[in-house]
Amino acid sequence: MKHMLRSIGEQGKHVFNQNQQIIHLGRMGRVEEAVKVFSLMNQKNLVTFNSMISVFAKNGRINDARELFDKLVRRNIVSWNTMISGYLHNNMVEEANALFDVMPNRDNYSWALIITCYTQMGKLEKARELFYLVPDKLDTACWNAMIAGYAKKGHFDDAKKMFDQMPVKDMVSYNSMLAGYTQNGDMHLALQFFTEMAEKNVVSWNLMVAGFVDIGDLISAWRLFEKIPNPNAVSQVTMLCGFARHGKIKEARKLFDTMPSKNVVCWNAMIAAYIQDSQIDEAVKLFMEMPEKDCVSWTTIINGYFRVGKLDEALEVYNQMPYKDIAAQTAFISGLLQNKKIDEAKEIFSQMGTRDVICWNSMISGYTQCGRMDDAFDLFKQMPIKNTVSWNTMISGYAQAGQMDKAIKIFQDMREKNIVSWNSLIAGFIQNSLHLEALKSLVSMGQEGNKPNQSTFACGLSACANLAALQVGKQLHEHILKSGYINDLFVRNSLISMYAKCGRVHRAEQVFRDTDHADLVSWNSLISGYALNGYAKEAFKAFKQMLAEGTTPDDVTFIGLLSACSHAGLADEGLNLFKSMIEDFAIEPLAEHYSCLVDLLGRMGKLEEAFEIVRGMKKKNIKANAGLWGSLLGACRVQKNVELARFAAKRLLELEPHNASNYIALSNMHAEAGKWEEVEKVRVLMRDKGGEKLPGYSWIEVGNQIQSFVSDDPSKLRPENVQIVLKSLSTHMRDKCDIPDIKLLLLDIL
Repeated sequence: MKHMLRSIGEQGKHVFNQNQQIIHLGRMGRVEEAVKVFSLMNQKNLVTFNSMISVFAKNGRINDARELFDKLVRRNIVSWNTMISGYLHNNMVEEANALFDVMPNRDNYSWALIITCYTQMGKLEKARELFYLVPDKLDTACWNAMIAGYAKKGHFDDAKKMFDQMPVKDMVSYNSMLAGYTQNGDMHLALQFFTEMAEKNVVSWNLMVAGFVDIGDLISAWRLFEKIPNPNAVSQVTMLCGFARHGKIKEARKLFDTMPSKNVVCWNAMIAAYIQDSQIDEAVKLFMEMPEKDCVSWTTIINGYFRVGKLDEALEVYNQMPYKDIAAQTAFISGLLQNKKIDEAKEIFSQMGTRDVICWNSMISGYTQCGRMDDAFDLFKQMPIKNTVSWNTMISGYAQAGQMDKAIKIFQDMREKNIVSWNSLIAGFIQNSLHLEALKSLVSMGQEGNKPNQSTFACGLSACANLAALQVGKQLHEHILKSGYINDLFVRNSLISMYAKCGRVHRAEQVFRDTDHADLVSWNSLISGYALNGYAKEAFKAFKQMLAEGTTPDDVTFIGLLSACSHAGLADEGLNLFKSMIEDFAIEPLAEHYSCLVDLLGRMGKLEEAFEIVRGMKKKNIKANAGLWGSLLGACRVQKNVELARFAAKRLLELEPHNASNYIALSNMHAEAGKWEEVEKVRVLMRDKGGEKLPGYSWIEVGNQIQSFVSDDPSKLRPENVQIVLKSLSTHMRDKCDIPDIKLLLLDIL
């Protein structure tokens, strides 16, 4: 009997050790080895299965995790919670919610998980509804989940209210509040809350260090780091990564060398720091010195080689890997895709036995970036489980390919849309010059309860700029002020551009002056705004001030300056500027710069010089674009040079065969020259090439709304209103111009 009990005890101990080994291998990313241990186990208990489910889920193999979960005949509450947690770890909130709904029993942790699920989705109202359904109101986990959810979304008042109402607070409660402040960059409130905390642990200190690192205040971060009573590996890695992120590699290495004990995470962080600084040789040297390497170590070096374009070395390291999990294979695929090796990436993808959603998304993203949307869609249809990233990637891909009808279809088919989904659609409309549709989508987004972020506002302002919709732009400005995004540089630059393109240069100047740290885009937006509105002197003044403040111009800067010269007729200044761009700033001219020069010379009547510039571009292997030929065509029309216009139009129509305005410009030139046969030929050519496919439309702001008018649109025709307006205009003209009858005037014109 004693021998039997001893045997059972030894077997239990052996199973326990194997379970621990599975967990350890999973943490190291060595999933295949963990699977091997699991498969060879003669005895498996429920802990074994739960551990393996967790390993699969935390390493991105969520399908394998679910398959193992489904095979379990007897499940305990830990099995259910582990699977839900796995879904959340992989950002699959819908699947997590579906599993929660069918759970036979729930504990406090189950409720905390599902509340976290909804807070991650941004559905705070739904999370609060679930919170009130929690049976155990004394459990801190659910309170902490709500506090963290509110704080992460910046709802500090709600988070603080819940924090104050908690019957029992623990360190997680305090750290959840603190994390909300630090992760939202509000370090003033964070420091105040941190100072008032009666008790602090290492997590509290680490949150503060990370918060200061995120806002770029390394001095404050280091001061706090030095005061941590017992720093752990997270403290050291946080500070090390902070140095690395801001280019302070020497300080990072000094900290690394002084660490009393280094785990694999510390080594990986230092290697990643070298790679981020493009010091691949130092990274490899450190990699070779590592006492123990995990999957992250190998993939970091592989990514480093890809980053500097050393594909052969990346392949060599990949082949040397003792184990290749999905993360490593996905990293290698991503590296190939970044280097435009799409077919090689596809080959590895096809050979993979199991793939997670990240791997599928990487491959789809590769296809979309190469414009191979049919391949991307085929892969998208094959995906066993799609997350929001999958759908959003397809929306962006179709938008970049100019297929907005398909992008809209994908968007409409989505069950759950997030802010990225809306932004992808709106940005797609902007990219394809469908600015009215962009604004309509922005309105729909708000009606469905989705709050815009800085990207949404920037896209909306871009649409207003292109439509010259000043009133709508002003309304957006008011929303930006209320939402707190006014200090976002991306949004400020969009405001400058919007006001400038709407002719409100003084408002653009005011926004620029109120910008604390103007960047190159800010200056370019202001200079382009001056150019567009004919303020050449102001554009050059801004350029000089920009140089004085130490901002280096780029090609966009000179496009704005050359455009200013063109609008002001400053031929000599424009030519000198073009020369200075090349000689003083080492900027290679693009087709856009030549287009400005051609426009400038054309306006001055120097067509031969303009044409010589175009001919000179060919010798320099610079391909003329539609804008350049359009500029030349416009100049030819002003100077009534029909022969050169015909040549420019031919090149223009090759680039834009379906653009009706090009045909109309050429047709009008022939009409002005009295060449009616040529007019008819152009009209016939336009119909044959499909130049009349898209009807022209106009728009006007009425009552803070944009009304569009498409030619020959029966829904917009109101004959009775037209007659009233015509009669009113006729009467007004007779009174003001002493015209006896408008019909006589029309006869004279005809």
